[in-house]
Amino acid sequence: MRTHFASRGRALGLTAVGLAATLGLVSGCSADSGGTGGGDSSDTVNYALPANATPNWLVPLATAGKMTSHNSAMIRSLYEPLIAYDGSTGTVDRVADADLADTVEFSDDDTQVTITLDHRTWSDGEPVTSADVAFWLDLVKSNKDVWGSYREGAMPDLISSVETPDDKTVVLGFDKAYNEEWLLASQLTLIVPIPAHAWSITEDGGTPDPELAKTPEGAKQVWEYLIAEGEDLSGYADNPLFDTISGPLALESFSDSGKVTLVKNDAYDGDDAANAETINFLPYTSTDAEVAAVRAGEVDYGYIPTGELDNAGQYEDLGYDVVNWDGWAITYLPYNFNNPTMGAVYSQLYVRQALQHLVDQDTISDVVWHGAANPGYGPVPQDPDNKFLSDEQRDNPYPFDPDAATTLLEDNGWTLGSDGVYVCETGADCGEGIEDGQALSITILTQSGNTETDNMFAAMKSTFEESGVGVTVKEAPLNTVLGSIPSCESDSPECTWELPFFGTAGSWYFPAYPTGEQLFSTGGGSNFGSYSDAEMDELIQNTLAAGDETAMQEYSTYGSTQLPVMWVPNPVYQVSVIDSDLTGVEQDSLGNFHPQRWGWEK
Repeated sequence: MRTHFASRGRALGLTAVGLAATLGLVSGCSADSGGTGGGDSSDTVNYALPANATPNWLVPLATAGKMTSHNSAMIRSLYEPLIAYDGSTGTVDRVADADLADTVEFSDDDTQVTITLDHRTWSDGEPVTSADVAFWLDLVKSNKDVWGSYREGAMPDLISSVETPDDKTVVLGFDKAYNEEWLLASQLTLIVPIPAHAWSITEDGGTPDPELAKTPEGAKQVWEYLIAEGEDLSGYADNPLFDTISGPLALESFSDSGKVTLVKNDAYDGDDAANAETINFLPYTSTDAEVAAVRAGEVDYGYIPTGELDNAGQYEDLGYDVVNWDGWAITYLPYNFNNPTMGAVYSQLYVRQALQHLVDQDTISDVVWHGAANPGYGPVPQDPDNKFLSDEQRDNPYPFDPDAATTLLEDNGWTLGSDGVYVCETGADCGEGIEDGQALSITILTQSGNTETDNMFAAMKSTFEESGVGVTVKEAPLNTVLGSIPSCESDSPECTWELPFFGTAGSWYFPAYPTGEQLFSTGGGSNFGSYSDAEMDELIQNTLAAGDETAMQEYSTYGSTQLPVMWVPNPVYQVSVIDSDLTGVEQDSLGNFHPQRWGWEK
């Protein structure tokens, strides 16, 4: 979800793409698809989409299920956002050349922001104005219940007023003071101005009425029309809606098979103009099919399975650079603190500390993931290094240490049973709610379909069992895992899950300001395990409040030491193979890509 669970099929949604095990056929590709792999300098770039993940949305009003990273990247190359953030330079920061705002000024009390727009035009020659910002806000506010990025209390709830004193100025009032960086990097980045003069219609061929969306009823009518148009994928290429754009690329074709072609927008008057004339986004039915296309030179920018890193030389011999795409993400297994059998056990910090000491993150990252995963020790992304990261999280408070794990358990009343699994000794005080004879046996539900994920849990199972912790590992498709882990009460029949894993390509991708209100605050929308801690709640609120620059580091420290989840290595977004003559391919740790910047050395 963008703030989101993500993976190579994500973005702002809970999705992921596993590595297919069988050879499939290339979908939507043909001999005349314009392949330029192997360094043939031309004005066409072929980009490989994730296996079995085809684009299905180009309207900058996201609904659930339409928020994958490839959808988002294409949308923002057609329609520039009000504020753009990007992690392709080695840091995560605003990239003003890629957005529509000129100046952004917060009031002294952080309850208002004044944004002036660049002097820009839509592709039909009409100016981009403050009315286009207000139009997007009116639509989202009146339809927030079906807007895919909605979270109660955040955008658009936090906006109490919208004023447009002139064509180039928008003044947004907030319901209270907030942290400026959070507003900029996590909230204002969601706003994508859309052309009120062309899109304020409710039927094909209708006369635009920019005033219509100012009423809730009118906004719902416009929304319903635009969303219905967005669902008509076969009609995209001929839809006049997509003739009015602000971004550096324009839509040329959108096939049912999933192939999308974007071309340079010659009317673009911004600072992030396209380099190549044509970008082909190519769909594949399996990773094996995509790898075959890479080897055949049909792909300029693609990917290989993690296990192929040991064979990187063969791709380099074909003219590709092999580059890990590190993600601004964290990867973890949430504990179900309400599980009727093990919830009381997981509620003991010393138990979580002992289990964390048994996760050999360095070996798993280097050996199991072949270097395509990075250890992670807390709630803040660690790659790239950043100002939000505390020294405590950076230094790993619970390094791999089976002896330390054993000591923690035995000092708190656990003893090895005849089967080699620790049990709470009769008469011992193992913690509130833990009964005599309780076994320390955990059950992990993990997503299937990935060799490295399978091997990671096989290694963890072996290490845990050697140290007296029983482990059962169950596998299921990703959607089954996600559908099996609702937030629940202990007496609910669906509350039997314990430790799920859905992070083969990262569990949670953050916006540029990586707060944890959805993950670790009491009642958070993605707080699956029902973790609840008053101090954590306060620290998270501090990260959202105005003016406290130390709040994120304090949150980082607490999350890394209190272990609301089990931290495990964070896999890369993908292992990219990129034609060595292709330029503008610096990879964005936010999981976005920027096709307008791709081009060929001349």
